[in-house]
Amino acid sequence: MNLVEIRHDLHAHPQIRFEETYASELVQKTLGELGIEFRAGLAKGTGVLGYLPATTNPDQASTIALRADMDALPIHEETNLPYASTIAGRMHACGHDGHTTILLGVAERLSKMTERPNNVLFVFQPAEEGGAGGDLMVREGCLNGTLLGKKADFMFGLHGWTSVKLGRVATRIGAMMASTDEFFIELHGQGGHAAAPEMSRDPIVAMATLVLALQQIASRNIDPFAQVVVTVGQIHSGTTNNIIPMTAMIHGTIRTMDADVRKHTRDRVEQIAHGIAAAHDVKAVVTLNEGYPVVMNHESAVERFLAVARKTVGEEFVSDDAYPTMGGEDFAYYGAECPSCFYQLGLIPVGKDSYPSVHTPHFDFNDDAIEIGVTLMTAIAVSS
Repeated sequence: MNLVEIRHDLHAHPQIRFEETYASELVQKTLGELGIEFRAGLAKGTGVLGYLPATTNPDQASTIALRADMDALPIHEETNLPYASTIAGRMHACGHDGHTTILLGVAERLSKMTERPNNVLFVFQPAEEGGAGGDLMVREGCLNGTLLGKKADFMFGLHGWTSVKLGRVATRIGAMMASTDEFFIELHGQGGHAAAPEMSRDPIVAMATLVLALQQIASRNIDPFAQVVVTVGQIHSGTTNNIIPMTAMIHGTIRTMDADVRKHTRDRVEQIAHGIAAAHDVKAVVTLNEGYPVVMNHESAVERFLAVARKTVGEEFVSDDAYPTMGGEDFAYYGAECPSCFYQLGLIPVGKDSYPSVHTPHFDFNDDAIEIGVTLMTAIAVSS
């Protein structure tokens, strides 16, 4: 199985959340050819769960779950690669083509082993990018043994990382990636002529004050040693220069690394919105949507990963102090089911100091990282 060709094929045929039929069918075909039992049609249709039992005493063996995400992003690719996206406005800008390829490579290697001490679950999930496909896979029984195989004792997942050198891996115990809540705030005032503001209740002035006030949550309401980000990403109001509009809208995100901080920040967003609105004689309608939880790495899973990684890639290439990020990941849902470890797989090529960032039109998963990922994940799958 030529993994680079598979990765390029997946890269050329990207599909966004819950539409990943191309990747899903390729996964099913490959697992079938390898003789690995699987269930398909999961998580709204494209999720796939594979199961490979231990060669002796599967009922007594530990069960290791390994995860790959399959979805792409609604971005138009600008890499000019020969295997660039063939679908306008769609590209694998986060490296999930690489993640899927690696897990297929692991499945191939494990299927050829005459001795496997552990049962292995292969979790190919859709919709990591905003669709919480991981949550759906968990709810449908991918880890608890009701759908296929045995209940997972440990869960491992990787992500290609553009700030880590090729050949290196990194993780940490505890919070690895942030929760990802979003907020919508509508401000309803009274429109009128721009030349007579005293006859109106201007939602734009209230909106401007609110945007600045929200930034004070991190600087004045939260412990300086805690991690929190409140970002306003969209503001919309008005139709022309000489009309005070009736409404204004703010759309933003809340990122935190702690459940208590998360709740306090959400409460403050709502309190500040209503307070600013009252001060400006307008009405606020606040909608808070709960996003992904914090990705929490369990000590036992991290210790298992580190022991395997140090033996596999060399102690000098393994970090147990990965820099946490305020980005989000639905791998968090697996951690609520069993001890889990999410780790960073280095992508920066040898001789370079940087690499195009994920979620940009110029990103492409580094093919040289595939073999490292396959070797390490395979070693994790047979670890004790």
